[in-house]
This record gives sequence, C-alpha cells and structure tokens, in this order.
Amino acid sequence: MNYLAHLHLGGQEPDALLGSLYGDFVKGPLRGQWPAAVEAGIRLHRRIDAFTDSHAQVLAAKARFAQDRRRYAGILVDLFFDHCLATHWPQFSDEPLAQFTHRVYRVLAAEAELPGKLGLIAPRMAAQDWLGSYREFGVLEQVLHGMSRRLSRPEGLLGAMAELERLYRPLSADFHAFYPQLQRFAATAAHSA
Repeated sequence: MNYLAHLHLGGQEPDALLGSLYGDFVKGPLRGQWPAAVEAGIRLHRRIDAFTDSHAQVLAAKARFAQDRRRYAGILVDLFFDHCLATHWPQFSDEPLAQFTHRVYRVLAAEAELPGKLGLIAPRMAAQDWLGSYREFGVLEQVLHGMSRRLSRPEGLLGAMAELERLYRPLSADFHAFYPQLQRFAATAAHSA
C-alpha cells in the first residue's frame, strides 16, 4: 500500500501516524532508536506490506498488467489503491479526508527530525497536499513521472497511465474486494503488536 493507506490503517495517535510513514524510510531491525509507539507503527507497516504483497486479490490485480510491465505492477497497484481510498474515503472513515490529511501534515511538521528522505519530502507533501490529491486520477500521472525519475529503468513506466485508465474498473473492483480485508488484518495486527 502507499502512504495514504498506511496512514489510514496505522492508528490515530501522532506516534502511530509517524510509524506508519517511517515504515517506508526506516530499514533493518528496530533497536529502540524510536519511541516504542513509533516502532510499533513501523512493525505494523511491515506486516501490512507483507499481507498485501502475498494476498490473492492483490496478486490478481498485478496480473492484470501487460507482461512487460509486471515488474512495476506493485508500484502501480499501490498507487491506484491510494487513489481508490481517497476517492471513496467516506466509505472507510468518519473523519473527512481534508481533516485527516491536515492532521497528518501537522504531526509531520511538529517532528524535529524525520528519518531519511522523509525529512526532505514532508514539507512538499504538505504544501502540495499529496495525500488529498490522490482523489484526482490525473494526479497519478504526475506521481508516476516523479517515480520514473528515481528508477534505474524509467522506461518501464512509459504508458502506465494509459494502462491504469484501461484497467480502472477491474482494479477498482480489486481494491473494494481487498481493502476491507486489509482493514480487518491491520486492526488485529495492531492489537497484537
């Protein structure tokens, strides 16, 4: 899953929100470098990723992509699922999306030292409302362009937007079949962390 889903699933408290994001920026074993609640959020992030990556519905969604794009299918599905979550947010949360994203941005701004590249991107994330902008399908093209600049083989994302558009309905159905299961898993995993 991508940033928005991890934040949505990770918990409401500031440390849980931080851990939900840190999971993409903190690698290796956790040895008490972060507060316990942040580390619990990182562990939950990792468990969500493992559950997602091995889930039959997600594997089926990735298989929808052309063979020559399968290497990037995980990125595309994660991104598209965040679009679906933002688009259908009221179905999954009582808190309005704009209120949720502003709360996340405040938590990030209040943190003195964010790990790795998160410290560099957090101000842009807030200024450009990355999380809320996922509602707009066209924004995915900008995100894909940004991602392609960081890939060793950026040509793999050429034409990806057209493929996402072609697969919009089946991928949306995949999201709606999968996300409630992921919510249940995350709720259970959070209590056992």
